[in-house]
Amino acid sequence: MQSKGNELITLAQRIRALNRTALAYSTNEYEIDRSKELIEISDRITSIVSGVEEEEIRACYHPAKEYVTPKVDIRAVIFNRKEEILLVREKSDGRWALPGGWSDVGYTPTEVAVKETKEETGLDVRVVRLLAVLDKRCYSHPSSPFYVYKFCFLCEATGGNDELTFDILDKGFFAPDNLPPLSLDRILPEQIALLDKLRRDPDGSRVYCD
Repeated sequence: MQSKGNELITLAQRIRALNRTALAYSTNEYEIDRSKELIEISDRITSIVSGVEEEEIRACYHPAKEYVTPKVDIRAVIFNRKEEILLVREKSDGRWALPGGWSDVGYTPTEVAVKETKEETGLDVRVVRLLAVLDKRCYSHPSSPFYVYKFCFLCEATGGNDELTFDILDKGFFAPDNLPPLSLDRILPEQIALLDKLRRDPDGSRVYCD
């Protein structure tokens, strides 16, 4: 029974997170009202399952009371038999990056890597192992309003198709020493070189800040 309750709360948190994101991007009044109502429903479900008052639940998410933590960026590292790495061309800046994006509430980090890769490239993958956790502050990325940790997972393609999501212009495999223009907010050439080095080492899983 406890596990069912936890599952319901996780689903409610997922509903809340999706609609908080929708509020950040919506300009349509109907969509804004609908998202706010769904957030209230999420809080109500959480209250019923947990026994915590709705006001207390809402207070946990209020910006004035919220403890600020780093955002988590999940990236999939996929090589083909030619030792080339898979990159996707981002619609936002026309440059290339590893498949991936922000972590989602209700998903494990490995699930995010699989989901984002499928959405962006059409490929089905399995996660082999964690290669690195990179503190974005320790590298020469462009300035960002967020403090970010990057989780980079070595993945292996198992099937799929050539479908691309709406925010991806193209995909392709590239030699690590002959990369296209990279989306430097997302990935740097030296990080790709590091990931290439780590994936060749069976014990190559590190937390990097150097």
